[in-house]
This record gives sequence, structure tokens and C-alpha cells, in this order.
Amino acid sequence: MQIKTKNIFQVQFIFVKVCLPTFAEDLKFMARKSFFIETYGCQMNFSDSEIVASVLKDNLYEFEPDLKKANLILLNTCSIRDHAEQRVINRLKHLKALKGKNRGLIVGLLGCMAERMKEELFEGGVVDLVAGPDSYRELPRLIESIKSGNRAFNIVLSAEETYADIKPVRINSNGISAFISIMRGCQNYCSYCVVPYTRGKERSRQPETIVAEAVDLFSRGFREITLLGQNVNSYYYNSVNFPKLMMMVAQINPALRVRFATSHPKDLSDELIQVIASRPNICKSIHLPLQSGSNAMLKLMNRRYTREYYLSRVEAIYKAIPDCGISTDIITGFCSETDADHCDTLSAMQLARFDYAFMFKYSERAGTAAADKLNDNVAEDIKTTRLNEIIAMQQQLSLESNQKDMGKLMEVLVEGTSKRSKKQLTGRTSQNKVVVFNDTTHRGGDYVVVRITDCTSATLKGEVEE
Repeated sequence: MQIKTKNIFQVQFIFVKVCLPTFAEDLKFMARKSFFIETYGCQMNFSDSEIVASVLKDNLYEFEPDLKKANLILLNTCSIRDHAEQRVINRLKHLKALKGKNRGLIVGLLGCMAERMKEELFEGGVVDLVAGPDSYRELPRLIESIKSGNRAFNIVLSAEETYADIKPVRINSNGISAFISIMRGCQNYCSYCVVPYTRGKERSRQPETIVAEAVDLFSRGFREITLLGQNVNSYYYNSVNFPKLMMMVAQINPALRVRFATSHPKDLSDELIQVIASRPNICKSIHLPLQSGSNAMLKLMNRRYTREYYLSRVEAIYKAIPDCGISTDIITGFCSETDADHCDTLSAMQLARFDYAFMFKYSERAGTAAADKLNDNVAEDIKTTRLNEIIAMQQQLSLESNQKDMGKLMEVLVEGTSKRSKKQLTGRTSQNKVVVFNDTTHRGGDYVVVRITDCTSATLKGEVEE
């Protein structure tokens, strides 16, 4: 009997000895307040992730760059195209396995997908928390609700929220360039776009808070800021419009470069063009989405400008700022697009002489006017053929644009070491062109004058001018 008791005791002791460290690790994992954010989509989402990081940091959470070590994983999502949503859905499948291994792991889904898909996101048992883009102040409370055994959910859109009082934690920054969100929401209602439904009503931040944020960034060593909004040139707060705001920020210091994104052609005023031309530290680069060169398509898209008006804006830019870089967005294969419409887009690209472009096949989004009222009736193979032709056209235009810079002296803001060689640095010109050059003496944040000696369609190459 004594032997039997001894054996039982030994088995129990071994069991405790094996399991205690695992249990202790679980407790340690759950007790630590650490978070990881993965961001998808536009620059605004990256800016929002830095707001989220600030909210969590103020509630004693630590940013954890290693996903596997965090006990709170947040995906900040994009709904602009189906492909963007599928990337997130595939990521959730990976996180399901990770969640099975880590007791206490919380997975949250933020941003536009949260707003668009709502309760659907809880299906599958991976997502614990769903928060729309105006709910980030509520994250600490939502997380505590999950710890009490509840699902957390807040997708209420606000007509006032701008997060103007929150100082972003620059988790996505290289220490040289930073984003400042100057407004939120959109009410242009382009027929293909979900943003007005996922981001809510357009509202602008107080200019004083924007200038203060830019001053703080410059004092901390940042040398370039990008003012962000779904449509920045419709910014307006009391008597301050976007051109006046740009001037206020540019006057902080001549060593601070100022960019902006994204602008709508219908709101690109002569006043704004003149402000850009007047200040050397306002970058000579304008992102001006075309979407289509066909008037018929522009009308169906509810873009509220014509091909002729768009090209007149481009002409006004080049007249006032001859060396300005212009980039664009293009959608091909929109509802009922014909070969003639496609040719109109190609010809508009040639006339505008874009430096680079973001080019996509049309992706129908549920709930938009295009999905409700129009037919996505362009065959997928035709969309692909047209997209390839647009890409080929832009590659040629980009090469021609870069070839015109051969022999020029260009001021480059150094961003860091080239990926190909530690003996090379990389940076960007005022026109937002990437330049690679041999140099080991300068560092990120320095301005360097480089003579352009070679190029590809994507990159300028040069030598430091002594």
C-alpha cells in the first residue's frame, strides 16, 4: 500500500512539474500589456495606427514589434478594393493558429473593414474586437470588456472626431518623414468608392493643432511632413482654407519639407498652385487622381469634372511650376467601359505626362452607387489587358520623365542606406523621385545636392556634387 501511494505521489509530482512552467508562461503572457499593429491600405490608415498607438500607450500598453510576442494584435484595414480585404481575411487565418497557441491573445480589427463588414468579422472565432475609425479612444474600454468575457464592438461614426488633441506615437516612421492628418471623412461620393460610408462626414482640424504638431516634429529631427486627408484641398476651418494652412506650415522653418495627399481635381485652386510655387520648401509634387480619361466614365464615376477640366488643371500646374512632378490614380474596366473610353485614358496620360501612377482594375464594392445602379460588365480578361496597356504606357512616361533629369543638380533629402549596398544612400527629391547615390558621409535627414547621371523608369542615380 505504501508503494502504491508513493507511485501515485510521484506521478502527480511529475505532472505538476511539467505543467507549472507552461501555466506560468501563460500568466506572464496575459499579464503583459503589449500590442502589435499591422496596417493595410492608404497613408491615412498608417496615420491612424499611430493614433491608436498613442491611445494604448497612455493606458500603459507597450508597442511590441514582434507579432508573436504581443498579447494584443490589431489589424488596421482597408476596404477600397476586394484584394485589400482578402489580404486581411488570409491574415486572420494565420492568426487563428497563433491564437490557439497563446492563451489570452486578443485579436482586433480596426478601420474601414470594421465599418463596412461589422458583425460578420466575428465569424470564425478569431476576431474579439471590432472598432471603426472614429472609435479609437474607446479601445482601452473595449479591451477590458473582452477580458470580462464579452465581444467588443464600436463602429459609430462621428461628425466631430478629429483626434486633434492626441499626439501620435510614430511607430511607422523612419524618424525623417511623418504624416499629419488634417481632416477626416469624405463626402464626394464617387460612385465606386466606400470611403464616405466607412469614414463618415468630412471635418477639418483646428489649424493651430496642425501647426503645433508640425513644430514638435521638426524639433524632434523630422525634416518632412505630409498633410493627409481623403481630400486635403477641401480643408476649411473658420477662415483658414488649405492654401493658407500650407503657408502656415511651410513658414515653420525653411528646412522642413511639406507635402500633401490626396487632392481632388475639382478643388485644386489657382491659389493653392501659387502657394506651392512661392515656397521652396513646399514640395513640387502633386498627386492628382485622374481615374479615367473618358468623360463618359467620369460622369458614371461621379467625379464632377471633365477630361478637359482635368487637363486644364495640369496645364495650370506646369505653367506656374514647370518642374512639378504629377502623379495619379487610374481605374480601368469600370462599368460599361468601351475600347474608346480606354483609349481616352491612354491619351490623357500622354497629355498629362505623369511621373508615376497607381493603376488598378475596377473592383465592385457592395453598398456603393456603382454596385447598386450600374453593371460590372467588363470581362476580367479585358480588364487585365487594359491594365497591362496602362502600366506599359506609364512605364514609358516615367522613363521619359526621369531621362529629362539627366545632368541636373537635385536636392535630395536622405532617407537611409540603399537596400543594395551599404555604400549607397537613398532619398527623394522635391518631386518625390527616388535617388540612389554613392555616399558614406551623410545620414538620414541630411539634404544633399546630387547630379543625376543615370536612371530607370523607377529610380534616379547620381553622384554627390562637391
